[in-house]
Amino acid sequence: MNDVFDCRDAFVEALCDVAAADDRVVVVVNDSVGSSKLGPFAQRFPERLVNVGIAEQTMVGVAAGLAASGLVPFVSGAACFVTARATEQLKVDVAYSRRNVKICGQSPGMGYGELGPTHHSIEDLSWLRAMPGLAIIVPSDRVETAAAIRWMAAFEGPVYIRISRLPVPAVFGDDYEFTPGKGRVVRPGDDVTIIANGVLLNRALAAADQLGAKGIGARVVSMPSVAPLDEDLILTCASETGGLVTLEEALVSGGLGAGVASIVAQHHPVPMRILGVQDALAPTGSESWLLDHFGMAVPDIVSAATELTGRR
Repeated sequence: MNDVFDCRDAFVEALCDVAAADDRVVVVVNDSVGSSKLGPFAQRFPERLVNVGIAEQTMVGVAAGLAASGLVPFVSGAACFVTARATEQLKVDVAYSRRNVKICGQSPGMGYGELGPTHHSIEDLSWLRAMPGLAIIVPSDRVETAAAIRWMAAFEGPVYIRISRLPVPAVFGDDYEFTPGKGRVVRPGDDVTIIANGVLLNRALAAADQLGAKGIGARVVSMPSVAPLDEDLILTCASETGGLVTLEEALVSGGLGAGVASIVAQHHPVPMRILGVQDALAPTGSESWLLDHFGMAVPDIVSAATELTGRR
């Protein structure tokens, strides 16, 4: 069995590296040092970690003020709370004001599993995609997480990134470099395209293996940049494969699938299947069980892709 990795470990390792190279980098948290795995950062840079307590609105506001003073603040907290409780601050103090704030949503999607609907963050992509000027990143493994953190530290502008807690296998090699606004083909195929990110990319690859055994060539695209989306790559896949399946650990109403659908509907309409959480609050259960429950198990992906190729 392949080794699996917690992306939070890659997050804090990369964060310590960029902080060592740039003394402007600071971290603002909401009493979430432990759940963010920020212990190593706190030990190395205690004077550069601000813990505001359980006060997400204050946390984002403080970060915006630090950015205005020339620092590079990384906000770290549970994705469900930082994006919901501090939505106005994210909109006004960060996105509208173009502050150089990096929002790190920990344990996104259904990562808190057994803690139930109050702790799930399945709405964040829909909310934040509606904020102009805010880059949104959903990395798929430890390498992509670390690469995105390094890019964020150098980039001048507001960014939101999901940091998964569900251990996942490595997809990318250590030479990987994150490119904003771009996806990449990680598995060739000419019959159908599967577009995924986050913890679902490895399921997309497993589905492609099963589809290949059935004689269906499934192209797998990693799409870590949810805003902006890679329009050129999406339209190329629509043109060359004639059908798209999207996977996301989020509500389908406004996330990755909705963004992809908007692009192809306007420029190159093709059949699509959008897999994700369908207009429901996620119940209590492990993250893996919940992904299966909402139709994102490997057999579900295979079925969706097979249906599209059958229709053509």
